[in-house]
Amino acid sequence: MCIGQLGNLLPHVTLSANLAQHLMPAWGLSAAEGGMMASGYAFGYMLAVPVLTTLTDRIDARLVLLGGSVVSGLATVAFGIFAQGFWSGTIIWSLAGLGFAGAYMPGLKALTDRLPAGDTSRAVTLYTSSFSVGVGLSFLIAQVLADGWGWRTAFYVTGIGPIAMVVACLLIDSRSPAPRAGRFLNFAPVFANREALGYIFGYGAHCFELYGIRTWLVGFWIYVVAHQGAPSWLSPVLMSFCFAVISMPASILGNEAALKFGRHRAITVVMIASACVALVIGLNATAPAWLLALLLMMYGLTVPADSGALTAGTSAAAVSEHRGATLALHSTVGFGLSAIGAWGTVVALDAAGGPQRAEGWLLAFIVLAAGIALGPLALLWSRTARSDELVSRSQ
Repeated sequence: MCIGQLGNLLPHVTLSANLAQHLMPAWGLSAAEGGMMASGYAFGYMLAVPVLTTLTDRIDARLVLLGGSVVSGLATVAFGIFAQGFWSGTIIWSLAGLGFAGAYMPGLKALTDRLPAGDTSRAVTLYTSSFSVGVGLSFLIAQVLADGWGWRTAFYVTGIGPIAMVVACLLIDSRSPAPRAGRFLNFAPVFANREALGYIFGYGAHCFELYGIRTWLVGFWIYVVAHQGAPSWLSPVLMSFCFAVISMPASILGNEAALKFGRHRAITVVMIASACVALVIGLNATAPAWLLALLLMMYGLTVPADSGALTAGTSAAAVSEHRGATLALHSTVGFGLSAIGAWGTVVALDAAGGPQRAEGWLLAFIVLAAGIALGPLALLWSRTARSDELVSRSQ
């Protein structure tokens, strides 16, 4: 499943990886238009994931995963063939996001449905942390292909990646859930689960920060190279690849810390640390390139370190018969705030003078820091509400 997910993730940041260097100059897009087009992926995902992931409570998640993987790959190839500007690019990329809505959380559901309960936490973390490796490969392959053979080639090649998950779906056994009565898309039991909601809203804060920096990481490093200079080998390709790849060990270590010290405590510490690193980067946007490279690698550790623990927490807190609906809400909130993160970052950039000014990047990183700082508040609310509920029951 993790190998299949690497293939499914090859298209994931193909647009973001080539936005600043290729697509915006080719189509004359403003930063706001570029950010909105990148956000189309998250919007498409957000609209489809409640239906597709909740569907896995009623049919084999493998079937949803198979269909989503095919749509994701075809839409990515279609972008390379048909996209001609802002509107066509946004529409097609939204369809790619819609396909990925059937591929990521349904894949997690397909995995957890086939595991004993005791294996879930580390397996979920391995699955979610392999997301980062897939994103790193997507950054690397998309940029190398675009620089060598044009950006359309990057979409053609990365669009083939989901075939790996199609093969994985054909290899795993079929596992249909027990027949269920009741309304479809019934999220009332999920909203009644305060513990799960804390992790869900914490995950939303995480996604806001993650997608914001992933969308504009290449643009920020282009600014650094243009204004501070950097060794030729320290290219945007290498920086974005390293930033994404170190996310996997960071996520695994973050989950291990959560198992040892407690999820709420570990996640809160990571989120506060990440907000602090973001502020330091923004305040030092004119610092030497080597220092900014080190700070970005540090940021690459703090941004994803809470990911596995948050998703594992949501899965563990979910009632088994409503796990699909719980993961659907988890993913809807996460990718909804992903879209807002990419859009909010570019609004900040434009408001402070654009991506060629240090003030723009300062405000952008302040927005990212503010977004992730909401995560500990969600967890605190969840814990407080849970304590009040236990006290009420005891009385």
